Amino acid sequence: MKTKTEILGSYSHSNAGRLGIFLLASAVAIPALAQQAQPAAPQDAPAAQSQPPAPPASASQSNSKEGFWGRVNPMARKKWVRRQTDPINDRLNELDGLAAKNAQAIQDVDARAQAGIKQAQSAADAANQTATAAGAQAQQASTTAQGAAGHVDQINGTVNGLDAYHQVTEAEIKFRNGSPILTQDAKDQLDTLAKSVDGQHGYILEVEAHAPGAGSAGIQSSQRLAEAVNRYLVTEHNIPVYRLHAVALGNAVIADTTGTSDPNAKSMRVKTSSVHIRLMENSLAAQATAPPQGL
Repeated sequence: MKTKTEILGSYSHSNAGRLGIFLLASAVAIPALAQQAQPAAPQDAPAAQSQPPAPPASASQSNSKEGFWGRVNPMARKKWVRRQTDPINDRLNELDGLAAKNAQAIQDVDARAQAGIKQAQSAADAANQTATAAGAQAQQASTTAQGAAGHVDQINGTVNGLDAYHQVTEAEIKFRNGSPILTQDAKDQLDTLAKSVDGQHGYILEVEAHAPGAGSAGIQSSQRLAEAVNRYLVTEHNIPVYRLHAVALGNAVIADTTGTSDPNAKSMRVKTSSVHIRLMENSLAAQATAPPQGL
């Protein structure tokens, strides 16, 4: 352990060192302070006295002369920058607000325009659909009208053709001496005629009976001939009675349709007993079924 004497010696040595440093700093500082306190040269005094005192600088000038970094306190630059930039920031904020307002107005106008365009497009689409539907209905109505017109024409043709018959074929049945007995040749002709109308519709058979007798005797004789022909067709071939139209003409004059007689002669007298049969077909029946075959 150190003795008391050693402790006191070390303490005195440290204090002496500190005192020396203090004296050295004082020796350096005193000349500098003396140089700053020295008055100005005498030759400069009259010039200073002749010049008027400068006016005190205003607050704005002092602020403008502070410079960016300040003159008194380095922290003063923040306040100076803030004073310089606050009006600009206010103007920028105002411009930002105006720009935002304009952008919002443009967005609202665009939204309304888009909504109007969509509404107009929807109305146009609805009108187009309505026009398309109306066109389809008009086309359907036109088709229906054409079908109705065709049906009316068909009905008119049917009505007009109810009594329109045309001759398909004919046959001449001869009788001997006015006897109503059918010969084999007469039966063969009637058989052929009956086969031609088998399964057909819309036909009639015109039966004209002729006999050479005069007056009522000739008529009665021709009536028996017509009945013989009708009887054979009904009983042997099941020809419906309503399709047979018979007439007894006796010795009535027959019109010359052959064109081989004398041109001045307009008629021929009946000289033999005969039955003239004509197969007549309706024009409507000819459209649905094949016409009867000719003899």
